[in-house]
Amino acid sequence: MRSKPPQTDAVLISVRTSTGSYTIEIAAGSSARLRAILDAAHVPSRRFIVSSQTVWRFHGDELRRVADEEPILLPDGERYKQLATVGRIYDSLIRAGADRSSAIVAIGGGVTGDIAGFAAATYLRGIPVVQVPTTLLAQVDSAVGGKVGVNHPMGKNLIGAFHPPATVVVDPALLSTLPRREFRAGLYEVVKYGVIASRELFDRTGTDLTALFAREAAALLPVVSESCRIKATIVEQDERESGIRRHLNFGHTAGHALEAITKYRRFLHGEAVAYGMLAAAELAAARGALPTTDREALSAQIMQMGPLPPINDLSAADIIEATRRDKKVIDGRLHFVLPTKIGAATTVTDVSTQELTRALLAIGLKA
Repeated sequence: MRSKPPQTDAVLISVRTSTGSYTIEIAAGSSARLRAILDAAHVPSRRFIVSSQTVWRFHGDELRRVADEEPILLPDGERYKQLATVGRIYDSLIRAGADRSSAIVAIGGGVTGDIAGFAAATYLRGIPVVQVPTTLLAQVDSAVGGKVGVNHPMGKNLIGAFHPPATVVVDPALLSTLPRREFRAGLYEVVKYGVIASRELFDRTGTDLTALFAREAAALLPVVSESCRIKATIVEQDERESGIRRHLNFGHTAGHALEAITKYRRFLHGEAVAYGMLAAAELAAARGALPTTDREALSAQIMQMGPLPPINDLSAADIIEATRRDKKVIDGRLHFVLPTKIGAATTVTDVSTQELTRALLAIGLKA
């Protein structure tokens, strides 16, 4: 991964993988130049916007100029991240006569980006997709890396593909309309990057928390850029998640299980990941793999950010059962990411049911 010398205030991160290369452009106000950016990236001129009804209400007037076609608007919420919603995109594309010289422009949060990306990966066996993330979680995580897909009632992201975007355009100014809870959910993913790869990012997030919640560009741009750089570096090394890319799943094993057993209605994704990180840190500390001071620092930072939805009515046994259907189970063995210090992590395959149960009880689930 190489950053191009910036000619403007934009941060340009080049991502090169075996299945495609693309650029992440991070700059306040970049969405106002979206059509020009896509033209420069040689994105096909026949473009179909896929967005959510809520995002379009806030940003549609500004962003509709990127495409001449009518936007395809989807309902909001993780529970709509399913094949039936992808079918709605297919229907619109087929009715409009979209062909392989067409492209999808995904404008929205992680759910919209994943659904639109999966539609692009599978329509006519693949058309280009552009990611324009409008939530913090999508800007720092899901819009980068080319993993797209939908949920199944029995598990999260069990149906999907690898489909790198043609380009990613990140405009932190779009976060101004994001509700505080949604913004906080994205910050948990920033914490994840700090724990697995950068003590400096972890410390900066805690120090600048007030400025981050105020959406100050001076605080946001470094955090978003560093998170994208970390992910881009990891994706370049391991696009298909056979090695180090698994570290990006820190907190996601228990997190995905929490989402699944509550039918994707109680938790925002980042909130579930926050609980998952706490559980993984408890497990690592109990093994002696993580210093107690680092476990406490992680817990303190998550708690400092604000309240999480309750979990004391949920069963640790139900969580463990859900993890057995996780996509990270390979040859019957669950790959579990554990932090070894703030700034480093490892993947293990020998986590016992008893260990995981103790960790889940320690963070507040019931027996």
